[in-house]
Amino acid sequence: MNDVTLPLGRGAEAVVNWLTDAAGGLFDVLSTLFKGAYAGLDWLLATPPFWLVIVVLVALAWLAKGWKLALGTAIGLGVIVSVGQWGNAMDTLALVLLASIIALLIAIPLGILAARNDTASKIIRPLLDFLQTMPAFVYLIPALMFFGVGVVPGIVATIVFALAPGVRLTELGIRGVDPEVVEAGYAFGSKPGRILRQIQLPLALPSIMAGVNQVIMLSLSMVVIAGMVGAGGLGGEVVKALNRIDIGLGFEAGVSVVILAMILDRTTGALGSLSTRKRKRSAEAAPAATASAAA
Repeated sequence: MNDVTLPLGRGAEAVVNWLTDAAGGLFDVLSTLFKGAYAGLDWLLATPPFWLVIVVLVALAWLAKGWKLALGTAIGLGVIVSVGQWGNAMDTLALVLLASIIALLIAIPLGILAARNDTASKIIRPLLDFLQTMPAFVYLIPALMFFGVGVVPGIVATIVFALAPGVRLTELGIRGVDPEVVEAGYAFGSKPGRILRQIQLPLALPSIMAGVNQVIMLSLSMVVIAGMVGAGGLGGEVVKALNRIDIGLGFEAGVSVVILAMILDRTTGALGSLSTRKRKRSAEAAPAATASAAA
């Protein structure tokens, strides 16, 4: 058994060493960019008074779904402040938002490509299956090898871990658009790019927003694992609690993670429902406007 595993291990190590030597400069640039983006976002969230950030998040929840979500958001964030985890929660939120934004910037174009090109879809799907079945801890190994210990490997591992549902749900949404609507667009002389922007993406928006929600949730689920490589935040507190067998600290950090997850889940879900309702109202108003213009 050892005779089989040792050459494979040496081969993988050789590949990693080759990548490090060949693309070390690229990894350094990415590390600098990720650190800068994370520091800026963390400063934006952690520097203002906590009550000001709470007011902004409560207002966003109110606009998304109404007073019930706003009240729940205020209570949840108040609990985080009361247990002394506000700074760590903002560190975690900055990591989640940055990783989610980067993951979506990669996932949505890949989903569009897969939806419009069958060959690309056949290539991308097995890669997504691989990413979704790989244990989450495994993502930390190459991230540590290429980026060292700190917040950057946590961001990289989170991006890769959260990527798949964004691609799948974007492709599903675009492929689910009624072909007759697309054909009507071509019949009126629209080009593929315009059909994508004005027909397919708006009609696929509910599915895309579901993908956004899943990307954010998976990013948040990676927080504790990212804390093991020095990413800090609530994940780092959970790791400290495990090492010290500190039940109180673990409970406080764990509850804070759950509260952030609930707020992000409900808010992004409500924003997706809001966009769907607006689109339905626009579709219902269009025939009436056309009839009025004809009269």
